[in-house]
Amino acid sequence: MYGDCIFKEYYTMVRQIFIGPMIHTDENEELIIKESSAIFIEDGKIIDVMENPKTDQQKIDDFHADKINNLSFGQFMIPGFIDCHTHAVQFPNLGLGYDKYLLDWLETYTYPLEKKYIDIKFAKQVFEAVVKRTIESGTTTACYFASLYTEASGILVEQAAELGQRAFIGKINMNAPRNDGYYESTENSIKDTMAFIESIERTGNPLVKPIITPRFALSCNMELMQELAKIAKEKNLHIQSHISENEDEIKTVKQVFKEQLSYTAVYEAAGLLTSKTILAHGVHLEDSELALLEKRGTAIIHCPSSNTYLQSGLCDVRRLKANNIKVGLGTDVSGGASYSMLDEMRSVLHVSNCLSLTKRDYVPFNYKEAFHMATLGGAKALSIEDKVGNLVPGKEFDTLIIDLNTKSSLLDNFKDYTLEEKLQRFIYSGDDRNIVSVYVKGRKVK
Repeated sequence: MYGDCIFKEYYTMVRQIFIGPMIHTDENEELIIKESSAIFIEDGKIIDVMENPKTDQQKIDDFHADKINNLSFGQFMIPGFIDCHTHAVQFPNLGLGYDKYLLDWLETYTYPLEKKYIDIKFAKQVFEAVVKRTIESGTTTACYFASLYTEASGILVEQAAELGQRAFIGKINMNAPRNDGYYESTENSIKDTMAFIESIERTGNPLVKPIITPRFALSCNMELMQELAKIAKEKNLHIQSHISENEDEIKTVKQVFKEQLSYTAVYEAAGLLTSKTILAHGVHLEDSELALLEKRGTAIIHCPSSNTYLQSGLCDVRRLKANNIKVGLGTDVSGGASYSMLDEMRSVLHVSNCLSLTKRDYVPFNYKEAFHMATLGGAKALSIEDKVGNLVPGKEFDTLIIDLNTKSSLLDNFKDYTLEEKLQRFIYSGDDRNIVSVYVKGRKVK
């Protein structure tokens, strides 16, 4: 595939140094601020990070960089954003349909749109825009639900590879019969999933990976889910689905799978709960479910915008974290009305503040915690924290250059701000115009 050719051509280079301020979080979720640093990069990987580079010009000279990138005054570096849950096929519905609850919303707005992806021309038009828009807004890693249709899902793979985004892409699996014909047989679901996985493997592009994607328990019977779990185990793949988003959804799952005690127990019986499984929402999980998720190392992806727009509930992420559940962050387009991870961080803070008004002794999240959730927290949820999530030696250079002085910014600088204040202003009041450059594995993609 041509995306792989671009990748190989670029990474035959390159030594780079980036010099300027940097902000990230560490393993303890603490904010780390470096007023002056030099990041040494070779073939997209961080080799070393040096503080106060002016004190050791010889080290910079000895690295023999192909390119030295000096940040302008007012600019700073942060890790790229990691969107752990979004639906590429639903981008045309952004801003539509929030008059319905989840199950009615799916029938009225979502499934009719998703059926259109049988048209490959439409798929290419949408998916090119999806990858471009998410990159422009700072998403260096995206975990996508693609399409029920294999060919359309392949188009998303091509776009991510060509444009340089790190991505997990899943062909959606749905075999529960529907009157509108929007489902597949168990046999075709397995066959097409295998063909999709093999097509990605053939590209050799290490940035784009397949992910097993049973839509949710109401879309798949136990046989299909168990077969998908076997594929994930055999090929050591990630798994993504939804869980406990809406109370009516949960009741229906318990009616369909009467032999199981909970929604989580359904996935456990199917063999879908692993340390590389991510489940979106988790708004209404029972205590027994939290214990099972912790045991399996399965992550929950917090989607606060979607949970409020579709009136599903306010997810108590403090409770999840208190039970040692890994938590990432997802925009969940088009349940969420924005593909911007900045907007999703603000939603984390809004929801947390609302919970603090109704729960005694509840401590709301602050912007530092939301920032961690969108970067290293997301990497941990996806079990890729060895590769990305913060700016330390050994990891790949997935990075945003932030500039609050750019002429197109909506932020005016009426006084001098500390570096931490600049991050705070960016999170609360910035937008994609303040993201002047985006790098994925050292390659400039914006």
